[in-house]
Formats: sequence, structure tokens, C-alpha cells
Amino acid sequence: MTIFVSLRRGGQQLLLSVEPIFLVDRQYVAIATVTIMDNGKPRPAVFFDRDGTICEEVGYLSSPDQLVLIEGAAEGIRDLNSAGILVVITTNQSGVARGYFPEDVVEAVHERMRKLLSAQGARVDAIYYCPHHPEGIVGALRIDCQCRKPKPGMIHRAAAELPVDLASSYVVGDKLSDIEFGQSAGLKAVLVRTGYGREEEKKLTQDVSRKPDYVADDVYQATQWILTDLKKRGVVRF
Repeated sequence: MTIFVSLRRGGQQLLLSVEPIFLVDRQYVAIATVTIMDNGKPRPAVFFDRDGTICEEVGYLSSPDQLVLIEGAAEGIRDLNSAGILVVITTNQSGVARGYFPEDVVEAVHERMRKLLSAQGARVDAIYYCPHHPEGIVGALRIDCQCRKPKPGMIHRAAAELPVDLASSYVVGDKLSDIEFGQSAGLKAVLVRTGYGREEEKKLTQDVSRKPDYVADDVYQATQWILTDLKKRGVVRF
């Protein structure tokens, strides 16, 4: 498990990530990576969809016990953490408006997701969700809002609350609506083949308007492409 330690030096915030490696002579060594952080300076962010992207798609996820992380998701997020890139979850949760489950269930699911990620040394910086739907049965939530994807409301809210550099940020999701979500805010977008991704990829032959910048097998592969792309663009150094 990677250990993260936040330090300060000369007015700079440093993020130290230490990963132990077990050797055949039963001795531990540690590889340490230092990332220079600046909380006031805008940074790249990756906006992840939740269901079918970070965790297994189960339909309307209505219990924390149903949440299972997709293999490699925590490792990919951990790599973004180490590079000083913000990790933000953005998810439509219309099950609230439809009356399938209350908002406290969504919060409980997110708490479990944080714990499962943390157990593998990964961290989420913020989670945003939209509980609305224009055909919902819960009156106050039956609206055509600005936060339901593919509208970019959740990205704009994150940019107002976090030090996000949208020009160097990305969206990752398993639906073409996620691609549209990112592109509507000027972000690069990655489609993953988990969840609904493989079926959505087939639509690209007809739907060229929502063509992603990259198609990855899963979140881990998506994060490695993003890190390489950021390095090519000179945005991050690691």
C-alpha cells in the first residue's frame, strides 16, 4: 500500500508518496516520490463517472454493500494523486428523484467508495452528484436542471470550488454522454470499455460528434494515457 504524507518546505506544499517493495531476502525497501503542490495554483483534474467506471455497473446502486471497485481503478487514481492531479467524481443519481432511494443512501455509497479506495492508498478530492430528473416522482427534484450530465454544471461547480485548470483537465466515463459532458466544458474525454462502454463504443461509427480523445479498456489504462498526455503537453513533470 502506498503511504501519502503532506509536508511543507519554504512555503511550498509537498506530497510524499512512499511505496514499500518486498524483496526475496525478506527485506523491505521504499520508493519515494515527491510532488510539489501549490494549493492556490490551478491544477489539472480528472472528472470520473462513478457507476461502470470506478465501480461495477449494477443498475440503480441502492446500497453501499452493492459497491465493488473495478480492478485497477484504485491504482489509477493513486497514480493521479501522486502526480498532484485532482480527482473528482461526477455522477447522475436520478434514482433519488425517481424515489428508488434517498440522498443519504448516495452519501453512504460514497463513504464506502472512499474507504475502499483509501484501503488501496487512493484518494478522491471531491464528489458531486445530480439527484434530479425531469420525470422524477419527488416533486422538488422533478426539474430539468443544469447539473445533470451531459450538461456541464458539475464541472463548473467544481471549477468554482476547487483550484481546477480546466484547460488541462479530463473526463473519464463509460457513456458517450460522459464524453459530451467533458467536451461541452472544453475538456479532453476518455471512454472506458467497462460498464456500458463496449456498447457505447459501437455507436461511434455513427455518432462522430461525440468522439472521445482516447478509448481505454478501464480506468487504469485511462489514467496512464492521461499522465502521458499531460507530460507531452508539459503540464506535469514526474
